[in-house]
Amino acid sequence: MSIKLSRRDFIKLSAALGLTSLAFRPFTGFEDDETAQDLARVAVKTVSVYTNPDDKSAIKFQRFRDELVNVYYAVDSPYGPEYNPIWYRVWGGYIHRANLQRVKVRYNSIPSAIREEGQIAEVTVPFSQAMRYTSITGWQQLYRLYYQSTHWITGIDEGPDGEAWYRVKDELLEIDYHVPAFHLRLIPDDELTPISPDVTNKWIHVDRSLQKVTCYENNEPVFEKQVSTGLNYQPEGEIPWKTPKGEFNIQSKMPSKHMGDGNLTGNPEDYELPGVPWTCFFETTTGVAFHGTYWHDDFGTPRSHGCVNMKTEDAKWLFRWATPVNAPADVEKRGFGTKVIVE
Repeated sequence: MSIKLSRRDFIKLSAALGLTSLAFRPFTGFEDDETAQDLARVAVKTVSVYTNPDDKSAIKFQRFRDELVNVYYAVDSPYGPEYNPIWYRVWGGYIHRANLQRVKVRYNSIPSAIREEGQIAEVTVPFSQAMRYTSITGWQQLYRLYYQSTHWITGIDEGPDGEAWYRVKDELLEIDYHVPAFHLRLIPDDELTPISPDVTNKWIHVDRSLQKVTCYENNEPVFEKQVSTGLNYQPEGEIPWKTPKGEFNIQSKMPSKHMGDGNLTGNPEDYELPGVPWTCFFETTTGVAFHGTYWHDDFGTPRSHGCVNMKTEDAKWLFRWATPVNAPADVEKRGFGTKVIVE
């Protein structure tokens, strides 16, 4: 199934991708028009479109998971909710931003080769349909990979449409699958350089009451962001979801982590989150971590099963700043790293 293409072939292929390979494009028409990229993806089963930016106003209709909506503008609503009062004006009314993901459509050139040890990449389209090939079943759909999720690329092969697809390594299931190559951007090494590597006195404070994370250097705050910690809930027979209180240290860092039950073709409502970006585990017994979040925009209130949900760009900053220091080729970096205090 592997293909080998010359640089000239790849240049020709990259140009042709703008006109071919339409079957797996989640959206078309906006990739060259920045003014048309005010898009949001519905990140849950369904959201309501209200008459006004107020959840007590009349509901006009529903939008459903993975639908893309045009955002005309944002409204800071006096009707709240207080911690997250932003609503989006869309066709037909208003949607609260909590369960939407702002997205863009950006296609990428394809390299002539992938680094032998693999390279980390991010999805740059609203979603991309992953496929897996086996000699018994042929090509089968897996889960979708979402905007700003990150994945380990280990090769370039011919996909089900005859075009160039990246081979992706799933570290949880230890399997390979494929995704259209022009849907992902290889992250250059210089984007992963450590922040303040010479500072030894670093620590992180998580304030559950204010839903904030603050990073300190020599006891001076250098970074403060709103987050979502764990819900105050304990399902029967499971560990509590509330983010544990105490003093910890970052022990494991992974630029991409598959969180979930490992169900390859499960229901979209199942807990299956491939490619969770910029993950820093500080309580490894129950798997509590800082990480980027592509399934909600509701920071400022508890939402998680215990982890500290962050905007993806914020999680990337913390990942680069905190220790232990990752090399670009590290699938996982372990060590006794930056202190974390949760209150």
